[in-house]
Amino acid sequence: MKPKTITEKTNLHPRNLDRFGYDFEQLIKENPELKNFVAVNEHNIETIDFSNPDAVKALNKGLLISHYDIHDWDIPKNYLCPPIPGRADYIHYLADLLASSNNGIIPEGETVQGLDIGIGANCIYPIIGNASYGWSFVGTDIDENAIQNCKKIIEANPKLIDPISLQLQTESRFIFKNIITPEDKFTFSICNPPFHASQDEATKSSVRKINNLESRSHATKTTTRDGAERSEAKPVLNFGGHNAELWCEGGELGFVTQMIYESAKYPMQCLWFTTLVSKRDNLSSIYKTLNKVSAAEIKTIDMAQGQKTSRIVAWTFLSEAQQKAWKFE
Repeated sequence: MKPKTITEKTNLHPRNLDRFGYDFEQLIKENPELKNFVAVNEHNIETIDFSNPDAVKALNKGLLISHYDIHDWDIPKNYLCPPIPGRADYIHYLADLLASSNNGIIPEGETVQGLDIGIGANCIYPIIGNASYGWSFVGTDIDENAIQNCKKIIEANPKLIDPISLQLQTESRFIFKNIITPEDKFTFSICNPPFHASQDEATKSSVRKINNLESRSHATKTTTRDGAERSEAKPVLNFGGHNAELWCEGGELGFVTQMIYESAKYPMQCLWFTTLVSKRDNLSSIYKTLNKVSAAEIKTIDMAQGQKTSRIVAWTFLSEAQQKAWKFE
């Protein structure tokens, strides 16, 4: 029986290339190792075990080849393996935000420069932003190994060499300091901040994730592409994620608060500062801090992928007139 085609994922951005689900037949052609992880679930839909980092990495490799023409991409073990559709949504909503400051037109090309705070080892935001809109990026991180892996990805895909540069943040307590120089002008900053306040909290969260996955997949059978029936594998206690990617002192709220206070020191050097905010309960405190530093405009953009909801919080210190005068070319 031929697997069903997944219906439109209306919660994804209209320009998201995965809005109509994954074409596993094509993705396996792009990355044959993905075949080992694809199975048909009880609803007769092809899928992978998203709790398995190796499966997600194999899927990502196929998507990066198919959607973004990136043919050599990998990350070290225990580093965050991000879900590409969710990262692409952030980029597309960011493009809409920039259009709001550019007479409704999405600005494209390498003169649109983004600052990726915490690029990680995966380089995903710059890859998607450059492929989708031609933007250039400066990627920063406090982890030298992550920076070195991004360097390997860039060198292995020569079209990334000119638009993406990397900078190690040598003082982990700072975000923009040491990175933004007096001569810099960034069109936007982008960030997926550490979620948890401690390693213990991050570990407990992983255990809860696994328990939820086990309860949802209990007694579920899947069928491999070769026709063999199997039980769902027990999820692995490893969703990927290096310490600096998953937690920091003060957690998400502490990190975003620090980011806001530092951003106020560079009010004319970035059109839109943005960050993901996963915990809705943090929003009221974030808004108070933004008002304290006299942000000229604050926007909250809701996003959703599958069971998870999140949002982008964006702020600027520029008036509407100053935004309209910003040179995108």
